[in-house]
Amino acid sequence: MIGRLSGVIAEKSPPQVLIDVAGVGYELDVPMSTFYNLGALGARTVLLTHLSIREDAHQLFGFLTSEERTTFRQLIRISGIGPKMALGLLSGLSVSELSQAVTAQDAGRLTKVPGVGKKTAERLLLELRGKLGADLGVPVSVGNAAQADILQALIALGYSEKDAGSALKNLPTDVGVSEGIKLALKKLS
Repeated sequence: MIGRLSGVIAEKSPPQVLIDVAGVGYELDVPMSTFYNLGALGARTVLLTHLSIREDAHQLFGFLTSEERTTFRQLIRISGIGPKMALGLLSGLSVSELSQAVTAQDAGRLTKVPGVGKKTAERLLLELRGKLGADLGVPVSVGNAAQADILQALIALGYSEKDAGSALKNLPTDVGVSEGIKLALKKLS
């Protein structure tokens, strides 16, 4: 319904901002990553928005980047994750950090965000797998599911995506997951 607002920052009070658009003030809840990158009061800004309509409230959420808004929308589709939790996740982790956590299936990283417990983190990882972070860390040379699993295992063990990807390039294409992990670890050590 309302996809974007362009106007002047009239008020800032975390996590809310008030944007004056041609004399009409729009109250938006924003993640802290957006809040800190907004200009000072009186500065012009453009925010992408998401309108949430419930029985008891109409809420408008604002984002500086389309990646943030897309990630927010993916998060609120998950059962048990509401807009406040989604804003909290985007405030505690950048989109790329969240994507890396999903790729590596790192629940510990998510539980560092206030309000996210172990069960919620595991549900997030399960629901977002393949939707968020699917394109991060998986080099173009990954030819099959076994190679993708090997790469994810190496990242989960703490190796960088670059190192894991270079170790994967030297493996035979028909190698199994467990044997591939062993061979990759030998190359990395």
